[in-house]
Amino acid sequence: MAKEVIWQDRKRHLGLPISFTKYQLSTDRLFVTTGFLNTTENEVRLYRISDVSLTRSLFQKLFGVGTIKVYSSDKSLHDFYIVNVSHPDYVKELLSQQVEAERKRNRVYTRENMVSGSGVEEDFDGDGIPDNQEDDSDNYNPL
Repeated sequence: MAKEVIWQDRKRHLGLPISFTKYQLSTDRLFVTTGFLNTTENEVRLYRISDVSLTRSLFQKLFGVGTIKVYSSDKSLHDFYIVNVSHPDYVKELLSQQVEAERKRNRVYTRENMVSGSGVEEDFDGDGIPDNQEDDSDNYNPL
């Protein structure tokens, strides 16, 4: 099955794509290919990505590039960087949208520890007891 590529770029140096690191985004995976003679292709399923962030140094701003950090639960890539790509704002937003679409399509949900503005944890498991006040009697050990 051929992958439908919706974005691709190379790691750039001084704004020019003169690198052997390539990035490709399909509808369900992100591919990172490195090397010239010996190549390695890693992929991460989009539903495994938990967050993305963008950083741009002064030099990156001058050359119109940026670096996106991808936080994932993938076993081989873990957290990784998409380094020096052009139009980084667009890429980050596109990646975020694709990740959300894949998570919904695969019914993958994460449970986050959310705290209200007053600092009191809310009841997110629906048992009527605020999560920070639940009885952990199963784990109680008086000694």
